[in-house]
Amino acid sequence: MDQNLVAVLPQVTAFVQKEHGLLIDGRSVTALSGQRSEVRNPATGQVIASVADGNEQDVDAVVQSAHRAFRSGVWSGLRPADRERILLKLADVLEAHAEELAQLETLNQGKSIHISRAIEVGAAIEFVRYMAGWATKLGGETMDVSIPVPPGTRYTAYTRREPIGVVAGIVPWNFPLMIAIWKMVPALAAGCTVVLKPSTETPLTALRLGELALEAGIPPGVVNVLTGRGSRAGQALAAHPLVSKISFTGSTEIGKTVGHAAIDNMTRFSLELGGKNPMIMLGDIDVDKAIQGALMGGFLNQGQVCAAASRLYIHRSKFNQVVEGLAAVANSMTLGSGLDLNAQVNPLVSARQQQSVCRLIEAGRSEGASILAGGGAADLPGYFVKPTIMINAAQHSTIVQEEVFGPVLVALPFDSIEEAVAMANDSRYGLAASLWTNDLSAAMHIVPQIQAGTVWVNSHIPLDPSLPFGGFKQSGIGREFGRGAVENFTETKSVCIAY
Repeated sequence: MDQNLVAVLPQVTAFVQKEHGLLIDGRSVTALSGQRSEVRNPATGQVIASVADGNEQDVDAVVQSAHRAFRSGVWSGLRPADRERILLKLADVLEAHAEELAQLETLNQGKSIHISRAIEVGAAIEFVRYMAGWATKLGGETMDVSIPVPPGTRYTAYTRREPIGVVAGIVPWNFPLMIAIWKMVPALAAGCTVVLKPSTETPLTALRLGELALEAGIPPGVVNVLTGRGSRAGQALAAHPLVSKISFTGSTEIGKTVGHAAIDNMTRFSLELGGKNPMIMLGDIDVDKAIQGALMGGFLNQGQVCAAASRLYIHRSKFNQVVEGLAAVANSMTLGSGLDLNAQVNPLVSARQQQSVCRLIEAGRSEGASILAGGGAADLPGYFVKPTIMINAAQHSTIVQEEVFGPVLVALPFDSIEEAVAMANDSRYGLAASLWTNDLSAAMHIVPQIQAGTVWVNSHIPLDPSLPFGGFKQSGIGREFGRGAVENFTETKSVCIAY
């Protein structure tokens, strides 16, 4: 065996080969639809597993399970300290199964085992521990009200936060385990019950997460996992009248559909959507650091990151140095399976995503862009796209305006800060951005002008559980992380007592 390849654990192989059903009331249940979906390894294109393909009846069964658990108070009725302790136990259980989860994620999603270990599992465990603490820290406030009637009556008024009910967490395929945890744990900290709906392409770690939640002591029915196509199971889940809150991460187009479905029932919703995120590099940058930042910000997880850098605006004085440096590195990067410890670029998640990225690269080429590195699919089994650097694209071209979600960076020069900011803001998206400069005054002046939910300075991509994350414009509605992540799964009740 190649010593650079990670040996797959026996328990990972056993889990992949299981007959996966829906997780309802703490049990694996065969889908009423009787249908199944294939799960593929992106590094080879081969089928590695199959899961239940739920229909509308299955959706109702899963939601009813979560609704019964919520109404029973088996979770919401616990002391906040008890919910906190169980969630901390969940973090311990995830840590004990860390390598298993990381390997499962790499097999199913395609990403590097290094990223699976450090981010999908390691960062997610830190997130669980951070959010567990909020279970004991939610509260309302007292008000000194001035109600004038009846004469002589006094009032005590206060607010309280109560769990919203059944939460539908609709999870994308780029970080399947981590984003499932982003949705599940704050909802549980607030006292809600959860239905997780993973992507059809990457359902395996959500199913395993559901099992480990039970092992940690979360009661049956509190966490349920629904697998199935978005066009059927996802649509029915978003429209279900017993769902009180939808937390969706995915494309802007599908997010709009989810939002419309939620409005019909006045279901609360938050949407973390697409991005076409700019990096602005001023003329005083350290070129080597900027190149490393662009490679990390643009190629992490093969660019399949909603906050990934994809548009580089580089001061003309440093433009050639930066793009030539980027092209040299991109052309030298090694492609391989996520289980290959030495591979620097791994496959995209699916053949469909590979084709989508290649179409956008070709659209950029046909509209006049030049390719300095990469430029299409790699001649390998699986769903690989070569890391690509493009220049000479027009600001309003497809490759500059549309989200690619692949290992593609397009670079444009600028002459003035005003021009750079205008181009950076010239997008329907506003999720994230970064500014690269050694001039503190310039940074403080420019950051407020950038239309994005997160702006990094001399960095791009790192997140922290305490730092709100979400977008401006068509990049979404609402924020994840921090206090707000838990409060978003509550309703505020005003209480007014006359005496």
